[in-house]
Amino acid sequence: MLKVGIIGFGYWGPNLVRNFHAVEDAQVVMICDRDERALQRAHKMFPGVPTCSDSLDLLHSPGIDIVAIATPVSAHYHLAKEALMNGKHVFVEKPFTANSKQAEELIALAESRNLLIMVDHTFLFTGAVCKIKELLDDDVIGDVMYYDSSRVNLGLFQSDVNVVWDLAPHDFSIINHLMPDAPVALSAQGIDFFSDGSESVAYVTAHFSGKRIAHFNFNWFSPVKIRRTLIGGSRKMLVWNDLVPDEKVRVYDKGVILDVNDGALGSIVQYRTGDIYVPKLDGHEALLKECEYFVACIKSGQKPMNDGVAGLKIVKMLEACDASMKRNGLPVELDLASLAL
Repeated sequence: MLKVGIIGFGYWGPNLVRNFHAVEDAQVVMICDRDERALQRAHKMFPGVPTCSDSLDLLHSPGIDIVAIATPVSAHYHLAKEALMNGKHVFVEKPFTANSKQAEELIALAESRNLLIMVDHTFLFTGAVCKIKELLDDDVIGDVMYYDSSRVNLGLFQSDVNVVWDLAPHDFSIINHLMPDAPVALSAQGIDFFSDGSESVAYVTAHFSGKRIAHFNFNWFSPVKIRRTLIGGSRKMLVWNDLVPDEKVRVYDKGVILDVNDGALGSIVQYRTGDIYVPKLDGHEALLKECEYFVACIKSGQKPMNDGVAGLKIVKMLEACDASMKRNGLPVELDLASLAL
């Protein structure tokens, strides 16, 4: 039985407590938060779990095997480092760290102590993403030509990160999981409406080495909440609307056929329209599957697919977005393929 300590009982912490509690081979044995009101909520929601206000009490506890960190990103590095130094596996919220140097140090520290890091990229465990991955692996969609995502809502405005660092880790983790290759460059443009040093609207484009592109719309300043992704393939096209209660994924047998007449008349475009297929999705709770997966990885010694290196790749992509926004959208090159797996 692996013993789990949770640091941070704000928005996401209660979900971590509930789901780690539900894992057969895990037990939450301590909850930590500096806010007394958060601890009062923890007592009410999970009366049998001890609490503390000093993270060192949890981090130095010899009875804890896993530390799950659900704090602002500015605290991730220091808490994760202290956990690893004390021989504990680390489950940490996205984004992994505030910069790539911190991520690289934590990865090296974990490897030197034979410990595992998992970055909470929950969407990888959703029924929708699992099904899309299956459709791509089975060549139902064909070669991916484009990925187009809108992830917008009104708030929640973050105090320590901009809209890209808040929302982009979701889509970046998904494309890194689905695409056969990593992006080679990113370009981004953003607007700081409130002059607080933090962009609240941003448009990001990921460039790939082949004929493939991905585009993202991130927005804290939208009148409606949208979570919709379009994937265009050489065989079929797909729409994923994460906000609808059912039929979240629809596969369209639609496409374009080009007939080339010896170059004399250029290309003649023909459109193919077929059936719409709505695949059945697994209705499991993604976070529970992720917690179960982490516990299984620790027991088997297997590296998680969303390990520290996966988190580092996304931090490098976020840094590239910041650099591109400072250069008014000029592309910033990436070399994610060189990172160790």
